[in-house]
Amino acid sequence: MRQLFAGMFALLACTVSFAPMAQPRAAERGYANRPEVREFIRDMVGRHAFAEGDLYALFALTTRQPEILKAIRPASSPRVRSWRNYRPIFVNERHIADGVRFAEQHAEALSRAESGYGVPREFIVAIIGVETYYGRNMGKWRVIDALSTLAFDYPPRADYFRSELEAFLIFSREAGLDALEVRGSYAGAIGIPQFMPNSYRRWAVDFDGDGVAQLRSSPTDAIGSVANFLKSHGWASGEPVLFAADVGNADAAPLIADGIKPSRTLAELAAAGVAIRASPAPNPAALGALIDLVTPDRPTEYRVGLQNFYVITRYNRSSFYAAAVYDLAQALRIAATRQAAGRPAPGS
Repeated sequence: MRQLFAGMFALLACTVSFAPMAQPRAAERGYANRPEVREFIRDMVGRHAFAEGDLYALFALTTRQPEILKAIRPASSPRVRSWRNYRPIFVNERHIADGVRFAEQHAEALSRAESGYGVPREFIVAIIGVETYYGRNMGKWRVIDALSTLAFDYPPRADYFRSELEAFLIFSREAGLDALEVRGSYAGAIGIPQFMPNSYRRWAVDFDGDGVAQLRSSPTDAIGSVANFLKSHGWASGEPVLFAADVGNADAAPLIADGIKPSRTLAELAAAGVAIRASPAPNPAALGALIDLVTPDRPTEYRVGLQNFYVITRYNRSSFYAAAVYDLAQALRIAATRQAAGRPAPGS
């Protein structure tokens, strides 16, 4: 049974599912006394029929996390951004070997996801591998703390994180969860595939048929949900994802400035001096985008991303992230093929 998570739980009538709590003294309160938080609470009461007292008690126990603010801020120096340093974090012998084992353990679910959503299994496994090392590292932070810290103390993206905080409270109520107990990443992502709350409510699926889309404990649900997310964002079944490229003496700057969404045909990129390394030659009418994978003091590595590469960036809006997912997926596919043929898997 594949149904969106949002349809699995009836909303509890007019109140959240948090257990009633005695209101603490003013000196002990966390976020509850801040004017913008009180405004947020009133909005949740008015639009979603939450009980004001329950939300007040919840935010009284919610605390600001300075480490999260430090982690979310962009690096002060552009030299920190290095493809040569980033790629080996995820594309290495351990990630490849454990990814092959994960794929073997969940072969049936991956086959169903592949046939049902048109997403190759190696990309589903690679995303889970990059996100949480196949479910091993799902995050230590209380999601309520993470989202509140970013919603009320990180102005550059406050609107986004307030929307996610809103979705998290609704999600907790729908699922009958204690919002103080749910753990996730420093940005508030949840479970094996690290879905943000809005994504959880929209694209999580019950892929194991138990009636609940449980991304924190069900690898099968995680597999189906990743595939559903990619398909819902425009994954083109059977189409290529990424090509290696050379720019030679061409001026790459205006092509890079176009962004990562494919907007020029491969023929146009070729006319601008981009040489795609692929066999057989790709369709010249396909849309692509020039991607620069930079490493300080070293030549930049160039790729051309197509529609499916762009879809991966909807999961995490970083060309480094999407390129690492692609490289890990290719390594997983090669390793699985060699293992099936009784040959040793290659290194990274």
